[in-house]
Amino acid sequence: MRRLAILPLLLLMTLLFPLREAAADTNVARSATPSASYTSTWESVAAINDGIDPPRSNDTVNRRWGTWPQTGTQWAELTWPATQTLRSADVYFFDDGGGVRVPASWKLQYWTGSAYADVPGTYPVAADTYNTASFAQVSTTRLRVVLQSGQGSVGLLEVRAFAPDTGGGTSGWNPPASLVTPLDEVWRHVESTYPNPYGFRNYGWDQIMANRGSINYCVRWDSSATVTAAQRDQIHAALARQFKKWMDVMAGHNGWPYAEVPLKVVGWAVRDRAQLQWSDTSVDVYVNNIRENAPQCAEPCGRFFNQSGNYPNCPGGASHHYDMSLWLTAGFSGGAGGDWGQRVGSEYYMSNLNTASMHILLHEIGHSFGLDDFYDWTPTGVCCFLMKAGSATSITDFDAWMFRDWWRHLKSRYGL
Repeated sequence: MRRLAILPLLLLMTLLFPLREAAADTNVARSATPSASYTSTWESVAAINDGIDPPRSNDTVNRRWGTWPQTGTQWAELTWPATQTLRSADVYFFDDGGGVRVPASWKLQYWTGSAYADVPGTYPVAADTYNTASFAQVSTTRLRVVLQSGQGSVGLLEVRAFAPDTGGGTSGWNPPASLVTPLDEVWRHVESTYPNPYGFRNYGWDQIMANRGSINYCVRWDSSATVTAAQRDQIHAALARQFKKWMDVMAGHNGWPYAEVPLKVVGWAVRDRAQLQWSDTSVDVYVNNIRENAPQCAEPCGRFFNQSGNYPNCPGGASHHYDMSLWLTAGFSGGAGGDWGQRVGSEYYMSNLNTASMHILLHEIGHSFGLDDFYDWTPTGVCCFLMKAGSATSITDFDAWMFRDWWRHLKSRYGL
């Protein structure tokens, strides 16, 4: 298998680990829906729980929530589909030194079912750090951060809401004893081989977390063959089944917040529209947009080209964005994978639509989450596994624990 490089040229930054020491608590903010009293048209309330730890209060790289020119009392809120039991929260203030400044004061409120009630506690106000409020446990479906403006309008970069980890069947890092040594060898190899594996921000992990538990694909149909509507749906279903095999590795493990990760194909790229034998509008169609001598889905809609998570020039808007591409190329042998997606032969894919484990595609999906190739070495005590191309045709226990090891090392960037 060939692996295309996934380490970035533009977004290398040092991973800023959260300043909080509450290993027994779980940040549940990522599973909430954010809303606000007011949002400046160029800012985004989605910033408050996107899982990105700010480098400073005047963050000029990532999304921010701000209320300029509005002043007075403003609020941002997290709403969950089910009741959460909370006992602390962190907020990171947005302060650009101009129209948006840290608040004069702030507090938390929770929804009782009929009204908002204040959460008694101490509320520090400081720039360039998380401000932590601890309190007696409250159970609620909504948590509101209420800000009183001071020298300017107000804003937030991130909100983390912590619930006690009651176990609930979620296991932590507990690999079999026989795999401890080879897993340690693999991770030390990652750290010594790549300049900054922690700083890269477009792994499959980042994409799923940015979408709050889902993934979008666009198909690059690099073939002269026609595709029926039934084949289109089979291609989607086969991709979803293979992707799910990796997600099943994570379900219930070490604070992974999603039981299921839905996969949606939102678009197709093709040289000639006549190749696609359907007329419905269930997916976007991109015609004769050529990149790398192959049809390309619209770059303004692709996360690879817009790693801030904003898609202002995507024709269908952010809901039509795609995180990765499934690049199906006629006559292509082997595969390639990275943060951009996966490439395999179209003949191979179409002939394996109902295969239980499409091992080449599974291998390439592994690369999209950071897993390495093993061309010139083998970890101690293991011989045959999916990421060692040609030695296994399905995800093995060792592959699964290597996958979980990436989550173990990256989860803190999402406040988990």
